[in-house]
Amino acid sequence: MTTTDQVRETVNAVYESDSRRVLATLIRVLGDFDVAEEALHDAFMAALEQWPRDGVPANPRGWLVTAGRFKAIDKLRRRKRFSSLEEAGDAADVAVVDTAAWADEESVEDDRLRLIFTCCHPALAAEAQVALTLRQVCGLTTEEIAQAFLTRAPTVAQRIVRAKAKIRDARIPYEVPARTDLPGRLDGVLRVIYLTFNEGYAASSGASVTRHDLSAEAIRVGRLLVELLPEPEAIGLLALMLLHDSRRTARATASGDLILLEDQDRSLWNREQIAEGVGLVRRALSSPAGPYAIQAAIAAVHAEAPASAATDWNEIVGLYDVLSRLDASPVIALNRAVAVAMRDGPAAGLSIIDAILDGGDLTEYRPAHAARAELRRLLGRTADARVSYERALALARQGPERRYLERRLAELSAN
Repeated sequence: MTTTDQVRETVNAVYESDSRRVLATLIRVLGDFDVAEEALHDAFMAALEQWPRDGVPANPRGWLVTAGRFKAIDKLRRRKRFSSLEEAGDAADVAVVDTAAWADEESVEDDRLRLIFTCCHPALAAEAQVALTLRQVCGLTTEEIAQAFLTRAPTVAQRIVRAKAKIRDARIPYEVPARTDLPGRLDGVLRVIYLTFNEGYAASSGASVTRHDLSAEAIRVGRLLVELLPEPEAIGLLALMLLHDSRRTARATASGDLILLEDQDRSLWNREQIAEGVGLVRRALSSPAGPYAIQAAIAAVHAEAPASAATDWNEIVGLYDVLSRLDASPVIALNRAVAVAMRDGPAAGLSIIDAILDGGDLTEYRPAHAARAELRRLLGRTADARVSYERALALARQGPERRYLERRLAELSAN
């Protein structure tokens, strides 16, 4: 491998690890989402040109922020020469202030938190908050976001464009809200963090079961929020993420195939994360519990069971009953149905899932059809199970899930 190839690999690795950090800081120092995104692209192009010649800098992230900033300023000034001051003046002025801002390590570390609160500003529609955060903070493509939310990619792209325009036109500040305003802003941020974690914990598409970069980012931001605002729901969400993530290494084989919860090697579960998560659940439940705290309590029951057969399904169903009163969503109803099936038998759970699907809810939601297929299989309803597996397979975008469903279909055909 040539030195140039090695540097290109380094640039790619830095992009994977730090591009979102660089973007968050560029948004702060340039004051505009679109200008910052263009600057990010220009900075990495400059790295591909200059690092093979000059060597990889000691602080690649700082180099990229500096390069992106100066290239953006240069472009803004050139545009200013060809347009009126009213059109280009504001952006150019924003870009040149606070020339050392990107060098302040504490500010740089806070930039992603600033970016999340900006993306989750209540002036934006809820769907736009999620789409913008997943795109800007986590780097998901519009296609991945669309898959996660069962919508069309052009719709997601339009939401992102409108959200950025709203931030610019309404001059939404790029800042963490004052402590007195934080409680009212927290729900939207928690929702986005959880959806980000879910995309990392169970990737909606691709070759891997998980995307650890996303789940790790969500956990990192969750920790920041708990430090900033130790409210029960923030604590509950962090506990939930840690408990789920504790199972990450046991969720796939060495070749990348999916391993279901009941078949996982529990010796591979991260006991330190489980202990931390259980401790956080206790903290969250010391106050009136919200949905995240209850979900974390459910995850704790799973985590503390020494074997799948020892799981306290009665306790889990009871917790889902509480959760359903707080959030009567069809996904929670589906999860409760699976727990009922584990406690009372497949027929009991299947009747609930049939009602959910027959009522029109979750018709495009792969896990609902996969759960229905499993219960039909257990009941010996082979033809019906095949229909449900085929429907789940048609909706699956993740490689390991598709292989799992294909194996199930092959097993049905062999029997």
